[in-house]
Amino acid sequence: MTRLPSPWFDRPAEMVARDLIGAQLLVRGLGGRITETEAYAPDDPASHSFRGVTPRNAGMFGTPGHAYVYRSYGIHWCLNVVCTPGSAVLIRALEPLLGLELMTERRGLQDVRRLCNGPGCIGQALGLDGADSGTDILTILPGPDLPVVTGPRIGITRAVDLPWRFGAKGSRFLSKPFREQGAPPGG
Repeated sequence: MTRLPSPWFDRPAEMVARDLIGAQLLVRGLGGRITETEAYAPDDPASHSFRGVTPRNAGMFGTPGHAYVYRSYGIHWCLNVVCTPGSAVLIRALEPLLGLELMTERRGLQDVRRLCNGPGCIGQALGLDGADSGTDILTILPGPDLPVVTGPRIGITRAVDLPWRFGAKGSRFLSKPFREQGAPPGG
């Protein structure tokens, strides 16, 4: 299977985020199927790029398809895929498929569903750090066209109403379940 080329990522982040569901992501031979993503655009007040280029977010303005890695809460390294300048897709969850032994060792747990069930978990499982930001470490292969659910992004305080969180419908490998359409609030 052929790696998705850089021009494939040079599109609005919300389109790329949706289309990445089901794709296979590898970093140095480790990874799995992408099951959950979030989109961030330069005109989005929740985006790191909203106020322009800084040393921390410079990777977001780099080559489409490259990694943008940042530290969250001073603890967790989080992986994004760069799209158009200043936009990126946060990889929120993976179904681990390759390199399970090393990911299990790095995460210190045995439950496969918890290896990559959040952005910080992915960073730890894949061994990411700030030196990876802006680099071409990602191999992303097309995957099956899976049914996708959408919802609001998680853990932000601005632009919370944008439905830019995407997930593989019915997946057991998500950071947090999606509220089913038509379900009452709080349900």
